[in-house]
Amino acid sequence: MAKAPTVYDVAERSGVSIATVSRVLRSPAAVREHTRERVLAAVTELGYVPSAAARGLAARRTNVIGLFFPGHDETVPDQPVDSARGDTVPIVDDDSDTASDTENLYFDEVLRGAEIEAWRRGFALMVAAGRGSSREALVTDIAGRVDGLAVLARTVPDELLAYVARRIPVVILAGAQRADDFDHVSASNGPGMRTLANYVLQDHGVHDVVYIAGPTDSPDDAERLTGFRNALADSGVAERNVRILRSDFTRDGGRATAARILAAERPRAILCSNDETALGVLDVLEQRGIRVPEDVLVTGFDGITAGRHSRPKLTTVHQPMVELGRAAVHAITARLDDPNLEPQAFTLPVEVVLRESCPRV
Repeated sequence: MAKAPTVYDVAERSGVSIATVSRVLRSPAAVREHTRERVLAAVTELGYVPSAAARGLAARRTNVIGLFFPGHDETVPDQPVDSARGDTVPIVDDDSDTASDTENLYFDEVLRGAEIEAWRRGFALMVAAGRGSSREALVTDIAGRVDGLAVLARTVPDELLAYVARRIPVVILAGAQRADDFDHVSASNGPGMRTLANYVLQDHGVHDVVYIAGPTDSPDDAERLTGFRNALADSGVAERNVRILRSDFTRDGGRATAARILAAERPRAILCSNDETALGVLDVLEQRGIRVPEDVLVTGFDGITAGRHSRPKLTTVHQPMVELGRAAVHAITARLDDPNLEPQAFTLPVEVVLRESCPRV
């Protein structure tokens, strides 16, 4: 068996120092393009594979950042995965509800941002999801494999995070900063919803509204509900004169809540705490022949891609989901460089995006 190429071979082939080879492999964006391409060409030609274990021992790091999200509630079928049987390909009717594929797009965008920033800084990304009792064991396990960990607020007990933070940096995603020792990254949820709700209440002059909030354990939702209530006060509308219902941030939940709303008197506007709920509301209104925005205004929050393609296109508050992921990784690497930093809080700006479901007056 041929001897495996080493970093010295790559340096000699590309005509650079060993340190430059290491920089290209760790932080490619930090190296000039011409040099980076020369080194990567040598890596490819030689078939060089860097040893993560060796690098970790040298730097006392894994060069991996962890990202922990809540898991899914779907039941996974308890059956083996079949392999293809010859060249026979079945033809089937599509009876699935493809509209439900929007679920968890918020997490997809945050993940994409974390991947981008991790790559820029020479880190790999380990992503995990867990629910119920498995969550704490999984977080503890991940913490032993990574240099830093980002978690969604209120998904992991504070006591466990405090234990983990003794060993590695911990960043909390979403929700307002609390009196703790963690770094926090969030979007401007309250002001965003307040601005959008005031646009409906004041610019459109619509006071016959229903607000669909999200789960009570969502830190983002708590801030958005506060923003909505502040808008009611701004507009002189008593909260007792509006309906506030709760759903679960899913499209199916939005459909079910819309059916409840329409079982009573139809409102002039339905404001939703996230886009997926709003898309479910639009589904039901379309099925019942209720025109949007002529009969009912509908708004969301998040700015997921599906809202740009809905019928009608969804007015929303766009939050920088990709930038949330990037900011979380940035906070972790900053604390790795300086463990004595004071706890940081990053609140990213949002913007109201007017589309067909609640157009400009």
